[in-house]
Amino acid sequence: MPTSLLFAVYGALAVAALCWILSLFTRECSWVDRIWSIVPALYVGWFAWCADFADARLVLMTVLVTAWGARLTFNFARKGGYAPGGEDYRWEVLRKRMSPAMFQLFNFGFIALYQNVLLLLITLPAWAALEHGAGTPLNAIDVVAALLFLAFLAGETIADEQQWRFHQDKHARKARGERVEHEFLTNGLFRFSRHPNFFCEQGMWWAIYLFSVAAGAGWANWTIVGAVLLSLLFQGSTTFTEQITVSKYPAYREYQKTTSRLLPMPPRA
Repeated sequence: MPTSLLFAVYGALAVAALCWILSLFTRECSWVDRIWSIVPALYVGWFAWCADFADARLVLMTVLVTAWGARLTFNFARKGGYAPGGEDYRWEVLRKRMSPAMFQLFNFGFIALYQNVLLLLITLPAWAALEHGAGTPLNAIDVVAALLFLAFLAGETIADEQQWRFHQDKHARKARGERVEHEFLTNGLFRFSRHPNFFCEQGMWWAIYLFSVAAGAGWANWTIVGAVLLSLLFQGSTTFTEQITVSKYPAYREYQKTTSRLLPMPPRA
């Protein structure tokens, strides 16, 4: 295994171990959530560093992923994700469904280990760019990949901002004792997709994969596995999230009937 990739693997395993150990000491399992927007930029930056930051494609990928990470970190922070006790509500639901031993196996195997491996895998198109195209000039596929990434980044930013403002207004109305007409957002981008931010998040990492193609690794190179596994993770995560939402807000079933799950589409009658 090339040294550049080997060091990245060691780094991912070290971060996974740290997340698991912290979860045991703090009894919170959201440590991977807290580093989710940070470590991918470090991995891509590492591969760019291996090329002495002299490769235009790797520098561009580093800038794009860093912009993604900065925006996602800001959004996660303002929702209290870095505050003590800021654990993802879904983990508490799973705790109640599993025995303590089963949940700890899930915590180690999926939350800490698998997700950290996935965070490395989605960045490996940068390693492919280092191995296959270091020093080669940017081309049309690079331009398409960058434009797609920026479009998805803008879409996710808008969706998260719409959701943030909606919930801030909802909580403020409840605090004043006012009636709240809707418990969940159905306007803006959420009129066309129940999870436009999830759709854009996946799209960005498929755009990152295109850079490996631009570097000459081929359309079916193995680093596509990161984008594929991320999409599969979102399928399962979205299903679980919506199960919880329906249990809290039965009216969400009507929203499901009229609005696309992920892919933005005109609402159904």
